[in-house]
Amino acid sequence: MARIKRGRAEGTVCVNGVIFFSSYPIMDTIMFAEYIQAALETAEYEVIDNPEPFYVHVPGLVGVWATGKTVEDCRKELIEVIEEWIVAKLQWGQPIPPMGGLTILTSSKEPISVA
Repeated sequence: MARIKRGRAEGTVCVNGVIFFSSYPIMDTIMFAEYIQAALETAEYEVIDNPEPFYVHVPGLVGVWATGKTVEDCRKELIEVIEEWIVAKLQWGQPIPPMGGLTILTSSKEPISVA
């Protein structure tokens, strides 16, 4: 296990694919990077009839979608949406589903069940 400290909060990262938080807010991109990358790998892109014709969503992450004028714009927007979605879920104490074998846990360090 590697201990990290960023800003106002401390966190512990478990190398075995589980991310632990000791308290909120911990906004370390190293901690979220693998989860976000796994989400990007499952993202499904479509071309839609819209001024921003590229649409993407992540199956399993309810409400996570983005659009863009280019695929790259769409991908960048999706990354931001995923980051904000994780923060909102943590703030509201809602479960975050596993993604690519990675799980984000609550401050109690107990796994969050996925319904």
